[in-house]
Amino acid sequence: MIKSLKICGISDPKTLNYILKHPNPPKFIGFVTNYKKSRRFVEYGKLKELLDVDKKDIKFVSVLVNPTDEILEKLRNLNFDYYQLYDVGPERTKDIKIKYGIKIITALTVSTEDDVIKYKNYLEVSDIILFDSKGYHKSESFDHKLLDIVPNELNKMIAGNIQIEDIPNFKNKDFIIDLSGALEDENGKKDISRINKLLNLSGKI
Repeated sequence: MIKSLKICGISDPKTLNYILKHPNPPKFIGFVTNYKKSRRFVEYGKLKELLDVDKKDIKFVSVLVNPTDEILEKLRNLNFDYYQLYDVGPERTKDIKIKYGIKIITALTVSTEDDVIKYKNYLEVSDIILFDSKGYHKSESFDHKLLDIVPNELNKMIAGNIQIEDIPNFKNKDFIIDLSGALEDENGKKDISRINKLLNLSGKI
């Protein structure tokens, strides 16, 4: 079986509630909380209402790109279990982890092997290392073979334009699989039927 799933970029109550009530829910749900360039960005007022739910055993993740102290203070009392940090150095990551008492997903954007080995700088401050593409919100791909150098025992997540049909290829890879764009329709909105297909598939792998 694959290790677990993360569905990212949720921005509306209908989709969130569907996922929460699904018989094969993901382990993680991600919300884009400060990156306004993303069509998946959720404004703070809406985010506060969106997160006011019984999340059961699902872990909520705040996706943050180089967050300021101001946004971190706003988010500190919301219903998050993890901060997923892009473009944040190890020392700053450590400070955030300690100050807010939160688990950390360090997101590394990858195009070369040198990008991959940066995970070694974050081992002491991260609960999960995410290997993503350089595209951020654009759902771009990267060569997943670059991750062959990553040890199996590392608690790791993989993103970067992964499609539902790709999931069986990861069943022996010991990765948490992170999807977003593959679950959206032509207008960039989350598609319930695609989410259902993914979650039903994950229950069989």
